[in-house]
Amino acid sequence: MRTKEEVLMAIKESGMVAVVRGETSEKAMEIVEKCIDGGIKAIELTFTVPYAHRVIEDISRKYGEEIILGAGTVLDSETARIALLSGAEFIVSPHFNPEVTRVCNRYRKASMAGILTITEAVEAMEAGVDVLKLFPGDLFGPAFIKDIRGPLPYVQIMPTGGVTAENAGDWIRAGAVAVGAGSSLMKGDVKANAALFVKNIREAREGK
Repeated sequence: MRTKEEVLMAIKESGMVAVVRGETSEKAMEIVEKCIDGGIKAIELTFTVPYAHRVIEDISRKYGEEIILGAGTVLDSETARIALLSGAEFIVSPHFNPEVTRVCNRYRKASMAGILTITEAVEAMEAGVDVLKLFPGDLFGPAFIKDIRGPLPYVQIMPTGGVTAENAGDWIRAGAVAVGAGSSLMKGDVKANAALFVKNIREAREGK
């Protein structure tokens, strides 16, 4: 079992979290497999997927050693606990919910909570959120990270919403610890899109 610190380090090293949604559990599993084939190491299975906790169990059993698996669209503490007991190694919420963060801290699991303002950012960090999820990121763009790092130079931000393979590098260069992408990743060839995300993030970190 990975520690919380190991999970966070792996996500940061990957630089990319694939946000997986699907009309059925079978479709979600198919998308996960294509993301893995494209080189993405961190997967967020959202609780909009039917029987999401069972899909998390299946993915964890099959790919648990290869990837970092998280649960997304977690709206309350009950769902967070179910996700963690099903095998999720990190929890992602579209908003900041102190009770969700408390559950993650209780079980020593990584947490990501959605924020849009400095006030929300500080409140989330004070509660123990590990990574702030800027959502929706396309409302602000990469400049937001540079701006927020003025008063909060130690902030850890992952944008989601409006992140594409083409602009992923811009987010990384601006200081994002990783990026999250769902809809742009799913358009067309998922495996090819995943590989392009991985390539552009790597090149951004190499200064290209």
